[in-house]
Amino acid sequence: MTGKASILAASLALAIPVESSAGMNAIEISLRPEARPILASAQASEVQVSNIAFEQWIPAFRERAAQQGISSATLDSALSGIRFNTDAIKRDRNQAEFSKTIWEYLETAASELRVTNGEEALREHAAVLAQIEERYRVPAEIVTAIWGLESAYGSFRGSEPTIESLATLAFDGRRSAFFEAQLIAALQILDSGDVTPRGMTGSWAGAMGHTQFMPTSYLAHAVDFDGDGKRDIWSDDPTDALASTASYLAEAGWVEGQPWGMEVILPEGFDVSLTGHPVKKPSTEWAALGVRDIHGDPVPDHGTTAILLPGGAGGAAFMVFRNFNVLERYNSADAYVIAVGHLADRIRGGPAIQGDWPRDLRALLLAERIEMQERLTRAGFDTQGIDGRIGPNTIAAIRGFQRSVGMRPDGYASTDVLERLR
Repeated sequence: MTGKASILAASLALAIPVESSAGMNAIEISLRPEARPILASAQASEVQVSNIAFEQWIPAFRERAAQQGISSATLDSALSGIRFNTDAIKRDRNQAEFSKTIWEYLETAASELRVTNGEEALREHAAVLAQIEERYRVPAEIVTAIWGLESAYGSFRGSEPTIESLATLAFDGRRSAFFEAQLIAALQILDSGDVTPRGMTGSWAGAMGHTQFMPTSYLAHAVDFDGDGKRDIWSDDPTDALASTASYLAEAGWVEGQPWGMEVILPEGFDVSLTGHPVKKPSTEWAALGVRDIHGDPVPDHGTTAILLPGGAGGAAFMVFRNFNVLERYNSADAYVIAVGHLADRIRGGPAIQGDWPRDLRALLLAERIEMQERLTRAGFDTQGIDGRIGPNTIAAIRGFQRSVGMRPDGYASTDVLERLR
């Protein structure tokens, strides 16, 4: 996987385990939680047909895998007894109906309990994290924050059999090429002897271990940091998983000594059309425009930067540096990257986010996001596609529309914008 194809296959879901004072529960909170339950009768009929077709698909896949060098012994042990995983299909098909606002997501991602547990994890694994930081030059707090978001510091690594989940999704056809490539990679991992089929478990979508590597990313970036001859990201010992995460970020271009970003204060009357990833300026130029850190001081010069308004002009502002883009290689969602960076800062002893959020606004539903894209395009502000995802093209279209009607052009997909479009 390269570029925006992240370790976590960010397009699948952006989910974090929830921690509670009574323990860390295997509950997922997603920016796009499932919303359309499948009727039991319909699901049962689909399962019966799919199981038959799935069993007929396996021999053809096995032949393709063998042609790519997977051994007969691995194919026998990995594919024996696997079944069509209806839960994986249900979850794959029922995403993206609802969204959470950025502030709701961050309140969970960097909750007081998650911060406290992160501080404890950092202390408990201080020696190995220091060794990892020394080798890869990636801060221990960043690695720990990713660990916290992906598996609640190892407490919820996923228990789905990876081969079965990936085989099901590869057979299903919706994204068969992607998942078959992941399945082949998973079989190559088994061929290497790093783990057994029984020990290879993870999420419903095939993300594995403490920091939820997809198989192709594992093959490219996993390391045997403890020197036991195996790249083990699944066991209770998180050493190899944490080192593999740092290795991934280092290879993606992590800049030692540079922050991921920081919260900033924008001056009164700041031109919000200058915000967003496409507009990059040196920190000194932002300072000349009146941008300050939360203490009122000019932001230190860490090279070319951008300013993000993830909650629109009425929310907190963040100046982001090159390392923000490095974290995007892990998961391309801005909300996720901000969550990792902010949680790392909190674990390091930093403050909570100081800016306000427009809490009177709610997140748009999927149908509303699609409607917004349709209306923008009809109004002459082409979103370059109607898919319900608010990416750079849609943000640019929103800015254009906002300018045309006298709204502040922050590019935020709000209910206010949708109402003006209507």
